[in-house]
Amino acid sequence: MQKRKSLNFKLLIPVLIALGIGIYFIPPVNARLAPRVDSLYAQIKYLINPPDEATFQPQQQSQVEVELTKMMQTHVATQALQPTSTPTLGPTPRPTVTSTPLPDSVSLTGFKYVDQKNRWNYCGPANLTMALDFVGWDGNRDDVARVIKPGIQDPKLDFIQQGRSDFNVMPYEMVGFVNDETEYRALSRLGGDIDLAKRLLAAGFPFIAEKGYYEEDYTRKVAWLGHYQFVTGYDDAKQELIVQDTWNDGPNFHISYEEFESAEAWLSFDNIFIVVYQPEREAELLSVLGPYADDIWASNHAREIAEERIQNSEGIDQYFAWFAKGTSHVELFEYADAVTAFDQAFAIYNDLGKDDKQRPYRMMWYQTGPYKAYFYTGRYQDVIDLANVTLIETISKPTLEESIYWRGRAKYMIGDTPGAIADFRETLRLHPNWGPAIQALQDLGIQP
Repeated sequence: MQKRKSLNFKLLIPVLIALGIGIYFIPPVNARLAPRVDSLYAQIKYLINPPDEATFQPQQQSQVEVELTKMMQTHVATQALQPTSTPTLGPTPRPTVTSTPLPDSVSLTGFKYVDQKNRWNYCGPANLTMALDFVGWDGNRDDVARVIKPGIQDPKLDFIQQGRSDFNVMPYEMVGFVNDETEYRALSRLGGDIDLAKRLLAAGFPFIAEKGYYEEDYTRKVAWLGHYQFVTGYDDAKQELIVQDTWNDGPNFHISYEEFESAEAWLSFDNIFIVVYQPEREAELLSVLGPYADDIWASNHAREIAEERIQNSEGIDQYFAWFAKGTSHVELFEYADAVTAFDQAFAIYNDLGKDDKQRPYRMMWYQTGPYKAYFYTGRYQDVIDLANVTLIETISKPTLEESIYWRGRAKYMIGDTPGAIADFRETLRLHPNWGPAIQALQDLGIQP
C-alpha cells in the first residue's frame, strides 16, 4: 500500500508541474509573476557574472579612409538611426549672439506632470508626453510608447509586459515621433550648457535632457543609469535648474547647475537636448538657439566641451568625457577620430571598478556611437565583440535591438549572411516595424 502511494505521488509530480506552468501563462497571472521571475533570474545571473566586471578589448585596426568613404556611400540604411549632417573639417566659428538680459529665475507651467510609474523603462515616453502637453498635444504616455516602444507582440502578454523588454528609447526616436506622428515639431542637438538652458527657458522653450545618475542597486553597490528629465525652470540665486523627474525625484525637483553638468550626468550623453515646439514658433526657436541652430556647430561645440573635460578630469569622469568626444566625432562623420576616442574610453573603462562605484556597464544600452565608429572604419569584429559583451554579459536578456542590429550589419560584412539575417529578424521581433531593420532585410532582398 505504501509503495502504491509513493508511485501515485511520483506520477502526480509532472501533472502538478504542467498545471503550474499552465497557470503561470494565464495572462493576469503572468503579468503579476513574470516581473518577479525575471528579477530573480537577473539577480542570479548577475551574482554569477557581475555585469560591471565585463570588459571590451578593441582588437582591430582601422582601414584606410578610402574604404571608409566607399562604405559611407554604399551603406546608407544606418542613417535612419540618427539625424545626419554634412562633415566639417574643424570647429565652426561661434556666431555673435545679441546679449539680452535674462530674468533671475524662470519656472514654466502649463503642462501636466507625468511619471513613469506602473510601466517599464518609461522615462522616454513620460518625458516626451510632458513636452508635448506643454505645446498643446492631448495624447498620453502610452500613445507615445505604442509607436516608439511597442515591445514584443506576444498575445500572451498585456500591453505593459510587451514593452518590458525594451530597455531604452533613443533621442532620434522621440524626435521622429513628434515630427512624424503629431502636428508639432522637435529637434535635438549636442553640446548644451547652462547658458543655453537659461536662454531657452526664458523664451518659453522647456527641453528634455538625457543624462546619467548614480543609484544604489540591489547589490548595494552604486550603479550608473541613463535617464531623461524635462527641464522647466532655473533659479540663478540658488544656481539650480528645475526639472520634472519621472522617477524618484518627482515634479519640480531642484538640481544644481554643477551637478546637472557633471561628467556622469549630462556629459555622459554629450550634453544632448531635445526641444518640442509649435511650428509657428520655429523662427523664434532658431533665433534663441543662435549658433546651436547649426547642428554641425553644436556637435563641434560638444566635442570642445568633452576635450576640456578630458584635460581636467581622471578616472570615471575622464571615461565619460572620452566617450562624449567619440560621440561628437560620430555625429560629424569623423569616424577615424571617433574610434581613437572610443578606444581610449574603453581603455580607461577597463581600469575602473576599484572603488565603491561600479563600472557604468549600462552605457551601451543607451548609446550606439562606438558601433557606428567601428563599423565605418572596417572594424567589424570589434562591432561584433562589443555587441556580444553588451548583450550577453551586461544585461539579463539580450533585448537591445540596436546592439543586435549593428551586430547583424557587421556579420554581413564578414560574410556571415545567415547570421546577419537572423539578427535583423530578431531585431524586428523585439521592436516591430523598426525602420533600420526593415531596410536591412530589404537590402538583402528579403521580405521582413
